Amino acid sequence: MKTIQPLKKPHSKRLIELAKELSAGLKAIDFSSVAFCIYDPLQYAWESHKEYLNTFVHGQVRVLYLGMNPGPWGMVQTGVPFGEVAAVRDWLQLKATVTQPLVVHPKRPIQGLLCNRSEVSGRRLWGLFKERFGTPQAFFKTQFVANYCPLAFMDTQARNLTPDKFPVAIRQQIESVCDEHLRKMIAILQPEYFVGIGGFAEACGKRCIPQELTDRTKLLRILHPSPASPAANRDWAGSVTRTLEENAVW
Repeated sequence: MKTIQPLKKPHSKRLIELAKELSAGLKAIDFSSVAFCIYDPLQYAWESHKEYLNTFVHGQVRVLYLGMNPGPWGMVQTGVPFGEVAAVRDWLQLKATVTQPLVVHPKRPIQGLLCNRSEVSGRRLWGLFKERFGTPQAFFKTQFVANYCPLAFMDTQARNLTPDKFPVAIRQQIESVCDEHLRKMIAILQPEYFVGIGGFAEACGKRCIPQELTDRTKLLRILHPSPASPAANRDWAGSVTRTLEENAVW
Protein backbone atom coordinates (compact mmCIF):
# COMPACT_ATOMS: atom_id res chain seq x y z
CA MET A 1 0.00 0.00 0.00
CA LYS A 2 1.43 3.37 -1.04
CA THR A 3 1.99 5.87 1.75
CA ILE A 4 0.44 9.27 1.09
CA GLN A 5 3.00 11.99 1.75
CA PRO A 6 1.69 15.21 3.34
CA LEU A 7 1.76 18.21 1.08
CA LYS A 8 4.50 20.72 1.81
CA LYS A 9 3.40 24.15 2.94
CA PRO A 10 3.73 26.89 0.32
CA HIS A 11 6.95 28.88 0.61
CA SER A 12 5.00 32.00 1.57
CA LYS A 13 3.34 30.25 4.51
CA ARG A 14 6.68 28.92 5.73
CA LEU A 15 8.22 32.41 5.62
CA ILE A 16 5.20 33.82 7.45
CA GLU A 17 5.75 31.30 10.24
CA LEU A 18 9.45 32.17 10.33
CA ALA A 19 8.68 35.89 10.58
CA LYS A 20 6.46 35.26 13.60
CA GLU A 21 9.24 33.22 15.23
CA LEU A 22 11.76 35.98 14.48
CA SER A 23 9.63 38.68 16.10
CA ALA A 24 8.96 36.53 19.17
CA GLY A 25 12.63 35.68 19.57
CA LEU A 26 13.73 39.31 19.46
CA LYS A 27 10.99 40.38 21.86
CA ALA A 28 12.70 38.31 24.56
CA ILE A 29 15.90 40.40 24.39
CA ASP A 30 16.39 43.35 26.76
CA PHE A 31 17.48 46.33 24.65
CA SER A 32 17.01 48.96 27.36
CA SER A 33 20.75 49.58 27.64
CA VAL A 34 21.16 50.48 23.95
CA ALA A 35 17.90 52.05 22.75
CA PHE A 36 15.28 54.44 24.13
CA CYS A 37 12.52 53.26 21.81
CA ILE A 38 12.12 50.19 19.58
CA TYR A 39 9.69 49.58 16.75
CA ASP A 40 8.90 46.09 15.48
CA PRO A 41 7.04 46.34 12.14
CA LEU A 42 6.39 42.60 12.32
CA GLN A 43 3.95 43.50 15.09
CA TYR A 44 2.10 46.71 14.22
CA ALA A 45 2.62 46.37 10.44
CA TRP A 46 2.12 42.61 10.43
CA GLU A 47 -0.76 42.61 7.96
CA SER A 48 1.34 44.56 5.46
CA HIS A 49 4.37 42.29 5.90
CA LYS A 50 2.18 39.22 5.56
CA GLU A 51 0.65 40.68 2.39
CA TYR A 52 4.16 41.20 1.01
CA LEU A 53 5.07 37.56 1.64
CA ASN A 54 1.75 36.16 0.41
CA THR A 55 1.82 38.26 -2.75
CA PHE A 56 5.42 37.88 -3.83
CA VAL A 57 6.83 34.60 -2.46
CA HIS A 58 5.98 31.84 -4.92
CA GLY A 59 8.81 29.34 -4.54
CA GLN A 60 12.56 29.14 -4.75
CA VAL A 61 14.32 32.24 -6.07
CA ARG A 62 17.41 32.86 -8.13
CA VAL A 63 18.50 35.96 -6.19
CA LEU A 64 18.03 36.85 -2.52
CA TYR A 65 18.87 40.44 -1.50
CA LEU A 66 19.42 41.19 2.17
CA GLY A 67 19.41 44.50 4.01
CA MET A 68 20.26 45.21 7.66
CA ASN A 69 17.21 46.62 9.49
CA PRO A 70 14.31 49.05 8.89
CA GLY A 71 14.72 52.72 8.13
CA PRO A 72 12.37 55.27 9.78
CA TRP A 73 10.57 56.22 6.56
CA GLY A 74 10.70 52.80 4.92
CA MET A 75 9.92 49.47 6.55
CA VAL A 76 9.10 51.25 9.80
CA GLN A 77 6.12 52.80 8.00
CA THR A 78 5.15 50.01 5.62
CA GLY A 79 6.30 46.66 7.01
CA VAL A 80 8.13 45.94 3.74
CA PRO A 81 11.95 45.67 3.50
CA PHE A 82 13.33 48.96 2.13
CA GLY A 83 9.64 49.86 1.97
CA GLU A 84 9.65 53.39 0.61
CA VAL A 85 6.01 54.46 0.76
CA ALA A 86 5.45 55.40 -2.88
CA ALA A 87 7.14 52.21 -4.11
CA VAL A 88 5.06 50.01 -1.81
CA ARG A 89 1.81 51.80 -2.60
CA ASP A 90 2.20 52.52 -6.32
CA TRP A 91 4.55 49.84 -7.68
CA LEU A 92 4.11 46.88 -5.36
CA GLN A 93 0.47 47.93 -4.87
CA LEU A 94 0.21 46.62 -1.34
CA LYS A 95 -2.74 48.00 0.58
CA ALA A 96 -2.81 46.40 4.05
CA THR A 97 -3.46 48.65 7.03
CA VAL A 98 -0.65 49.52 9.42
CA THR A 99 -1.55 50.04 13.09
CA GLN A 100 0.58 51.56 15.87
CA PRO A 101 3.46 50.32 18.06
CA LEU A 102 2.73 49.88 21.75
CA VAL A 103 5.04 52.81 22.48
CA VAL A 104 5.33 55.60 19.91
CA HIS A 105 8.23 58.04 19.89
CA PRO A 106 6.68 61.52 19.45
CA LYS A 107 9.26 62.37 16.80
CA ARG A 108 8.62 59.18 14.80
CA PRO A 109 4.87 58.90 14.18
CA ILE A 110 3.63 55.87 12.26
CA GLN A 111 1.45 56.93 9.32
CA GLY A 112 1.74 53.86 7.11
CA LEU A 113 0.97 54.47 3.45
CA LEU A 114 -0.17 58.01 4.32
CA CYS A 115 3.36 59.00 5.30
CA ASN A 116 4.61 61.78 3.00
CA ARG A 117 8.30 61.25 3.77
CA SER A 118 10.46 59.30 1.33
CA GLU A 119 13.11 56.75 2.33
CA VAL A 120 16.03 57.44 -0.03
CA SER A 121 17.52 53.95 0.30
CA GLY A 122 14.20 52.32 -0.55
CA ARG A 123 13.49 54.74 -3.37
CA ARG A 124 16.83 53.93 -4.96
CA LEU A 125 16.54 50.16 -4.50
CA TRP A 126 12.96 49.66 -5.65
CA GLY A 127 13.41 52.33 -8.32
CA LEU A 128 16.27 50.34 -9.85
CA PHE A 129 14.24 47.13 -9.78
CA LYS A 130 11.29 48.91 -11.42
CA GLU A 131 13.54 50.33 -14.14
CA ARG A 132 15.15 46.95 -14.77
CA PHE A 133 12.12 44.63 -14.56
CA GLY A 134 9.13 46.84 -15.29
CA THR A 135 6.61 45.00 -13.12
CA PRO A 136 6.76 43.51 -9.61
CA GLN A 137 5.64 40.19 -11.09
CA ALA A 138 8.68 40.06 -13.37
CA PHE A 139 11.03 40.96 -10.53
CA PHE A 140 9.66 38.55 -7.94
CA LYS A 141 9.53 35.67 -10.39
CA THR A 142 13.25 35.19 -9.71
CA GLN A 143 14.20 37.63 -6.92
CA PHE A 144 13.30 38.52 -3.34
CA VAL A 145 14.24 41.22 -0.81
CA ALA A 146 14.50 40.65 2.94
CA ASN A 147 15.98 42.33 6.01
CA TYR A 148 18.25 40.66 8.54
CA CYS A 149 16.74 42.27 11.64
CA PRO A 150 13.17 43.64 11.61
CA LEU A 151 13.63 46.02 14.56
CA ALA A 152 14.21 49.77 14.34
CA PHE A 153 16.14 51.27 17.26
CA MET A 154 16.01 54.93 18.33
CA ASP A 155 17.69 57.10 20.93
CA THR A 156 15.91 59.79 22.97
CA GLN A 157 16.09 62.22 20.04
CA ALA A 158 14.68 59.59 17.65
CA ARG A 159 18.01 59.20 15.90
CA ASN A 160 18.28 55.87 14.09
CA LEU A 161 20.56 53.33 15.78
CA THR A 162 21.92 50.39 13.81
CA PRO A 163 22.66 47.00 15.42
CA ASP A 164 26.20 46.84 14.03
CA LYS A 165 27.14 49.60 16.50
CA PHE A 166 25.77 47.83 19.61
CA PRO A 167 27.98 46.25 22.31
CA VAL A 168 29.16 42.72 21.59
CA ALA A 169 26.84 41.09 24.13
CA ILE A 170 23.73 42.64 22.55
CA ARG A 171 24.93 41.89 19.01
CA GLN A 172 25.43 38.26 19.93
CA GLN A 173 21.86 37.97 21.20
CA ILE A 174 20.55 39.56 17.99
CA GLU A 175 22.70 37.26 15.88
CA SER A 176 21.51 34.19 17.73
CA VAL A 177 17.90 34.92 16.73
CA CYS A 178 18.40 36.55 13.33
CA ASP A 179 21.04 34.13 12.06
CA GLU A 180 18.73 31.20 12.73
CA HIS A 181 15.92 32.94 10.84
CA LEU A 182 18.20 33.76 7.91
CA ARG A 183 19.57 30.21 7.69
CA LYS A 184 16.04 28.83 7.52
CA MET A 185 14.98 31.42 4.92
CA ILE A 186 17.95 30.57 2.71
CA ALA A 187 17.20 26.85 3.05
CA ILE A 188 13.61 27.47 1.92
CA LEU A 189 14.33 29.86 -0.97
CA GLN A 190 17.50 28.06 -2.18
CA PRO A 191 18.97 31.13 -3.98
CA GLU A 192 21.69 30.84 -6.58
CA TYR A 193 22.92 34.29 -5.51
CA PHE A 194 22.92 35.87 -2.06
CA VAL A 195 23.38 39.62 -2.46
CA GLY A 196 24.29 41.54 0.67
CA ILE A 197 23.14 45.15 0.45
CA GLY A 198 26.20 46.59 2.17
CA GLY A 199 29.00 44.99 4.16
CA PHE A 200 26.93 44.09 7.23
CA ALA A 201 24.46 42.05 5.20
CA GLU A 202 27.26 40.38 3.26
CA ALA A 203 28.82 39.26 6.56
CA CYS A 204 25.46 37.81 7.61
CA GLY A 205 25.42 35.76 4.43
CA LYS A 206 28.91 34.43 5.09
CA ARG A 207 27.76 33.16 8.48
CA CYS A 208 24.36 31.89 7.52
CA ILE A 209 24.45 30.22 4.11
CA PRO A 210 23.90 26.57 5.09
CA GLN A 211 26.87 24.28 4.52
CA GLU A 212 24.92 22.15 2.07
CA LEU A 213 24.26 25.24 -0.10
CA THR A 214 27.76 26.74 -0.20
CA ASP A 215 28.46 25.14 -3.59
CA ARG A 216 25.13 26.34 -5.00
CA THR A 217 24.79 29.84 -3.57
CA LYS A 218 27.23 32.52 -4.68
CA LEU A 219 27.77 35.35 -2.19
CA LEU A 220 28.38 38.94 -3.25
CA ARG A 221 27.87 42.51 -2.07
CA ILE A 222 26.40 45.60 -3.65
CA LEU A 223 26.80 49.18 -2.51
CA HIS A 224 24.26 50.18 0.12
CA PRO A 225 21.91 52.89 -1.24
CA SER A 226 22.01 55.03 1.90
CA PRO A 227 22.51 58.77 1.22
CA ALA A 228 24.92 58.75 4.18
CA SER A 229 27.40 56.99 1.88
CA PRO A 230 29.24 59.39 -0.46
CA ALA A 231 29.80 56.53 -2.92
CA ALA A 232 26.06 55.84 -3.06
CA ASN A 233 25.43 59.45 -4.05
CA ARG A 234 27.55 59.02 -7.18
CA ASP A 235 25.48 56.96 -9.64
CA TRP A 236 24.40 54.27 -7.18
CA ALA A 237 22.14 52.60 -9.75
CA GLY A 238 24.90 52.43 -12.35
CA SER A 239 27.39 51.01 -9.87
CA VAL A 240 25.02 48.32 -8.64
CA THR A 241 23.94 47.39 -12.16
CA ARG A 242 27.57 46.90 -13.18
CA THR A 243 28.25 44.72 -10.14
CA LEU A 244 25.24 42.52 -10.80
CA GLU A 245 25.94 42.21 -14.52
CA GLU A 246 29.63 41.43 -14.00
CA ASN A 247 28.70 38.63 -11.60
CA ALA A 248 26.02 37.22 -13.96
CA VAL A 249 23.23 37.97 -11.50
CA TRP A 250 21.59 40.08 -14.22
